[in-house]
Amino acid sequence: MSATPVTTPTEKVRIPREIWVLIASAFVIALGFGLILPVLPQFAQSFGVGATASSIVVSAFAFFRLVFAPAGGRLIARLGERPIYLLGLVIVAISTGATAFAQNYWQLLVFRGVGGIGSVMFTVSAVALMVRLAPPTIRARVSSAYASAFLFGGILGPVVGGLLGNLGLRVPFIVYAVALLLAATVVGVFLREASLRPADGAPALPVMTVRDAWRDSAYRASIGSAFANGWANFGVRNAILPLFAAVVIGKEPWVAGTALAVFAAGNAVGLTVAGRMSDRLGRRPFIIGGLLISGVATAATGFATDLPMLVVLSVVAGVGAGALNPAQQAGLADIVGRERNGGPALAAFQMSADTGAIIGPILAGALIDFGSYPLAFGTTGLITLLAVIPWLRARETHVVARAPQDAPRS
Repeated sequence: MSATPVTTPTEKVRIPREIWVLIASAFVIALGFGLILPVLPQFAQSFGVGATASSIVVSAFAFFRLVFAPAGGRLIARLGERPIYLLGLVIVAISTGATAFAQNYWQLLVFRGVGGIGSVMFTVSAVALMVRLAPPTIRARVSSAYASAFLFGGILGPVVGGLLGNLGLRVPFIVYAVALLLAATVVGVFLREASLRPADGAPALPVMTVRDAWRDSAYRASIGSAFANGWANFGVRNAILPLFAAVVIGKEPWVAGTALAVFAAGNAVGLTVAGRMSDRLGRRPFIIGGLLISGVATAATGFATDLPMLVVLSVVAGVGAGALNPAQQAGLADIVGRERNGGPALAAFQMSADTGAIIGPILAGALIDFGSYPLAFGTTGLITLLAVIPWLRARETHVVARAPQDAPRS
């Protein structure tokens, strides 16, 4: 277990240049992923398959991320973060480029699955790199900046992708592949600094295994909150909310788009606040508060009867998710520390989130088919609220020392 860092809230530390490179790369990755989101289901259906088969193409990406996560963690432990990050980017670039030239449905399915393998490689490596590079006093601010890059890239991507789709369904895949290769080149050049590598002849960093990390109450709680976050905010919200909006509010696509957009806006607010404040006040208050806000708002979403109510609940849920994510990522970095290779432990964390993102929509869909939307959203909210319980007993990973008080005047 890493020693709990104790810092003062008055320290002013800049984000290192290498982390800004990773943040810029995250924006390009999210922008490119957003490019293909609007066209991927239509592209799959162009091979003569139905809605179920086209949705399997989307699920294949997440499934292979989950399956390959343990191997990705071991590769990071053996080869280091930077080479696995670059290899992951290149794999996704090649598989995405190949997708543009797929001749049948099965080729498309295989190429997207391979892309999921590369995706988990660079995702876990990026987190591990930030653990190594981020000064302990600004870890939450770094996590917030990284998440914001993904957020804004994800907002712009579908807009640009929709426009590119007018030029042909294969065009966005080609653009994304080229962008990833450029990002890999930039990262490869700017992350060759000596600060990323042990000195010549220095021993390799000790590896934090999942068993080692599991002894830490904060890590165990993080696994639960990652699962709940993946279930609610990456799985159910993206898969079920558009269906709910179409059935209850209105079938126009802009209705679901509005709900998702304001969720992203609320997310940005939560990221901004928690990213700075959890470095000053600690991680647990924002993790617990984010889970509570997100859970209650998600459960209430199933009872929305008009667009204004759906918008308000989406904003509130977004704020909760935004407060949770940077504090949780920073807490994970606190647990691993800068003096250890946390590949396996970080991979297990990512696996938990991916598992929630896969299981959540499937169970929610079944609850809708055999029950109702309020039941599906209520169950999702309950899962999120249950994730609070382990955090009530977990340790604070970032203890902030109070600034010394001035001596009383006589």
